[in-house]
Amino acid sequence: LSVAVGEATRDRRDTLVVSVAPIFAARWLVWRLPRFSARHPNVKVRIDSAVGLVDPNTSDVDLCLRIGTGPYPDVRTEKLFDHRVMPVCAPEMASRLAVPADLANVPIVRDTNTDVSWQTWLAPEGLSEDILGPGPEFSDGSLCFNAAASGAGVFLAWETLDLHALATGRVVAPFDRREPTGRSYWLISAEGRSIGPAQRYFTRWMKEELAADGIALA
Repeated sequence: LSVAVGEATRDRRDTLVVSVAPIFAARWLVWRLPRFSARHPNVKVRIDSAVGLVDPNTSDVDLCLRIGTGPYPDVRTEKLFDHRVMPVCAPEMASRLAVPADLANVPIVRDTNTDVSWQTWLAPEGLSEDILGPGPEFSDGSLCFNAAASGAGVFLAWETLDLHALATGRVVAPFDRREPTGRSYWLISAEGRSIGPAQRYFTRWMKEELAADGIALA
């Protein structure tokens, strides 16, 4: 029994469990995770991409990445950066968009499962989302993004979710402005649990990756 406990303890010490939203895992994290593994080959990373929120105080999760207004009680929190949105579309669609008002003349891809509205981005332009026409609707942001990339319309995407696709030219941002939503990305961990080396390595690496992407860290 003592040998088994020792083996389990060692395995757990070398495994970092990170909880992130599925769309962030698919659109940002998986493209960059091999670089972390190359730098820290002895740290095994397990990604928990369940939709439901996880309490690090009562689970084996070491780090949670969450979007909200924060800070949060009874957990250790660190603000990473502001949550911002921007329109994205296929290059062919972008050729029809000279000014923001031209959004009234193209299909709009909508995420029916988000509470971030187009008004967030349009209001600073003096426009209302009432000008927007119809378009395909999906209950998943990743599907919305894929639809926009395929040429189905313009999607109001999270800044972090389109970086890889923008870099590869799969989508373009017809307008440069990225508008804050009033929320932020937060790193959350258990309040009563000490921070181990793997957590520090991962946090430092993620900040470096975000900064390299041009994200303004807090």
